[in-house]
Amino acid sequence: MQREGPPLEALTRRLAETPGDFLAEPRIGKLGSVNVAAVVADLMLDLGAQPLDDPQVGAFTSADPRKDRNRLSLTLITAWLLRDDTLKAALAGASPAERQASLLGVLTANVRELAELTQAPRFVADPDRREELVRFALKGLALRPAGESVEQAQDRLATLNTAERQRVIVAARAAEERARAVREAMARKAAEEAAAKYNRE
Repeated sequence: MQREGPPLEALTRRLAETPGDFLAEPRIGKLGSVNVAAVVADLMLDLGAQPLDDPQVGAFTSADPRKDRNRLSLTLITAWLLRDDTLKAALAGASPAERQASLLGVLTANVRELAELTQAPRFVADPDRREELVRFALKGLALRPAGESVEQAQDRLATLNTAERQRVIVAARAAEERARAVREAMARKAAEEAAAKYNRE
């Protein structure tokens, strides 16, 4: 996040205006209408990255709609975001291989993490989720929003990070469960000691 990227507002507005073609059903087996691998391959060419090889193409195809529909839907939305001209300009100094590596990182690992917890349409409809997706994409491209320091960008991403929030909630529940178990164990022990004392008397 050392390099300054485009303004956050311009990218969140782009997400809010995602065209219907990028919101259509991804092709999974014989279902759906949009070939996600073809969209990603075109994106790589448009942004001056290396073309996809066969294993990379395979990351954007699926035969299991229950497992991959949301991930592939979010991949389409993210591809629309990444095609922004300001991001293309921000990548101008990178080699084709570097561009491909950073773009694929956003379109695979980042998208997978976000798609596990949130339905893809929310990244278009919900302002906080739009900002979360933009910030994840910028971080994946080693950029930060224009006008923000590295610390500001990291803090805001941490605040919006759905996966991190989920981890905190799970950890808090686990801590509460442990505390409850300790309280119950202490209450049982106190009752046993009281019963033993009563029996001695």
